[in-house]
Amino acid sequence: MNLITLLLLLPSLLPVKDSTPLLLADPTVFTYKGKYYAYGTNGANANLGIPVYTSGDLVNWTDRGFALKKGDAFGDHGFWAPQVFRYGKKFYMAYTANESIAIAVSDRPEGPFRQQLREPLPASGKQIDPFVFFDGGKIYLYHVRLDKGNRIFVGEMKDDLSAVIPGTLRECIHADTGWENTQHAPWPVAEGPTMIKKNGRYYLFFSCNDFRNIDYAVGVAVADSPLGPFTRIPNNPVISRHNTGANGSGHGDVLAVKGKWYYVFHTHFNAQKVGPRKTVIMEMNWKGTLPEVLPGTFKWLSVDQNK
Repeated sequence: MNLITLLLLLPSLLPVKDSTPLLLADPTVFTYKGKYYAYGTNGANANLGIPVYTSGDLVNWTDRGFALKKGDAFGDHGFWAPQVFRYGKKFYMAYTANESIAIAVSDRPEGPFRQQLREPLPASGKQIDPFVFFDGGKIYLYHVRLDKGNRIFVGEMKDDLSAVIPGTLRECIHADTGWENTQHAPWPVAEGPTMIKKNGRYYLFFSCNDFRNIDYAVGVAVADSPLGPFTRIPNNPVISRHNTGANGSGHGDVLAVKGKWYYVFHTHFNAQKVGPRKTVIMEMNWKGTLPEVLPGTFKWLSVDQNK
């Protein structure tokens, strides 16, 4: 066999990389030193903790196990909807467990995230879906309170992240009619908050409808203050099955990478069943002050099985 023949055959002789869909619901992506870390709700193992995956290109991911394990921090079931951020020299994970919100800490973005005191943030009732936002020297906790529906609230946090400061809590969004409650459910749902600041204004991304509904979708509301009041933008929903082609498109995270904007979110597994939910990334554009996704950029994320 001559060299030219060998080179032509070489690709077929190499092992083929196997990949499988990334199955994270409520995904969030944290960027650190040129590396991407994805966390989310793992439907099959949601009672075990919060998984983490790493990537260099935002599309192909490697399974790194659990970033937070049951027993290392608060909670014994329902580990959902995490967010990871850096504060000082540590990395923190805000997450849901037992329908409460807790915050764990680690020296590395891949974990392990732990708590010395395995306790949730104080609250008067059930709360889920945390998103911690830093602005102007203050810290804000966007989250969902289960009170006559899933309603999004914000409150200013203490500097040690131990609690919301009394008197600062206020409602941001509750589900209205139309696209926000297509089944006219008696328990309307607004959840999955993500906050960004752009050109001095505050954009709150949120999802509406039950996640099992094919019309689960993403809207945006804008304000001049992180505490609101928030006004819905006119082109809602900005993400739905009508511009993704996939049922149950929602509850994700906004990314700004190298001058481009993205939204990472989940969809139903396929047209016949909801779970396990699959993770997707789409590029976003801004028409003046209005965000929109670019349908041609829809990509399923995948896990490399050879690593």
